[in-house]
Amino acid sequence: MTRHVIAPAAEIAPGERRVVELDGKKIVLFNLDGEFFALSDRCPHQGGSLSRGNSMALIQSPCPGEYSYSRSGEFVRCPWHAWEFDIRTGKSQFDPRRTKVRAFPACVEKGEALQLQAETFPVSVEQDYVVVEV
Repeated sequence: MTRHVIAPAAEIAPGERRVVELDGKKIVLFNLDGEFFALSDRCPHQGGSLSRGNSMALIQSPCPGEYSYSRSGEFVRCPWHAWEFDIRTGKSQFDPRRTKVRAFPACVEKGEALQLQAETFPVSVEQDYVVVEV
């Protein structure tokens, strides 16, 4: 998998998200209290944009009439048909074994560790002509 530098971590505050296009794929990057997670920006149901969905909590119920909220902001709801996905894993809440959105690895690294550099190509001289391999 190709690594891509997105932005300084400080530019994406906790609770915020950012949509990027990487290698032709739209990906939504979430900051959950300083931890970064990336999901495909496409709901597996019918293709709704998850970046436009609401962040929400997990609702748990030990018995009828009682419920509580946990993991606030760690789930995203598709704006088209309200399918819900765990931002940390991409798994759906209704069928986590079979239905999930693709998750991508995301991390924060020190700037000096990245060593950004321009892409290079092999160059040779053949019979007085400069040749570049692309």
